[in-house]
Amino acid sequence: MPGKSLLLLSWNVNGVRAAYKKGLLNWLQQTSPDILAIQETKARPEQLPEDLADPAGYQAEWHWAERKGYSGVATFHKRAPLEMRRGFGMPEFDGEGRVLASVYPDFILFNIYFPNGQKDASRLKFKLDFYEAFLRVLDRCRQDGEDRIIVCGDVNTAHQEIDLARPRENSGVSGFLPAERAWIDKLLADGFVDTFRQFEKGSGHYTWWDPLTRARQRNVGWRLDYFLISENLRPRLKRAFILPEVLGSDHCPVGMELEVS
Repeated sequence: MPGKSLLLLSWNVNGVRAAYKKGLLNWLQQTSPDILAIQETKARPEQLPEDLADPAGYQAEWHWAERKGYSGVATFHKRAPLEMRRGFGMPEFDGEGRVLASVYPDFILFNIYFPNGQKDASRLKFKLDFYEAFLRVLDRCRQDGEDRIIVCGDVNTAHQEIDLARPRENSGVSGFLPAERAWIDKLLADGFVDTFRQFEKGSGHYTWWDPLTRARQRNVGWRLDYFLISENLRPRLKRAFILPEVLGSDHCPVGMELEVS
């Protein structure tokens, strides 16, 4: 007998308070995902309206940065996870509030806002160090028997040339540097699957557009947001998609549907 279908969505909202004013909760109610992972929340729960801090019908978990108005992630669950984990357990990274892990019987879900490396060389190093640290976290999960893994969020890197509108012009820009792209190669070679590319092989599909140049209207974008799953979950993957028509941020939501027991 087939299991039930689980709808998971992920969205870099570029400020959850701004997204709230633009109808985030109405959209959440209409789409009704089983799990919504959001990134770049830029807020602590006590700074939020009650209906946003604890949305009706969901258990909300928040991880925020020590620095106010910066970074942060939240995960909204219809069904409470068995356990929640915040951060990597590495102080050098955890102060930026970038990681929430939701542990379920069928899988562990990592909601991550990966760092941006464009500011300067030190932030690029931080981003690459964060990438490598996450690989160690994944190894630890597998050693502990948590081998059914979902990773979602803003990875802040376009993987291949088809994942951004202007690859040649951006070949020297953080977000499309060889070292950043090679990390995604390494993750896929280590047994992970880019869910969107299981269903769509073509170009022109993006999740972020520069708001300063009205790039969204011209679809001059980057695919920076992903759902990645361990190979052992691939048989359960029913679909994966991007929702470019959903406004309210410089990113759009991405999603997938998974069969669970």
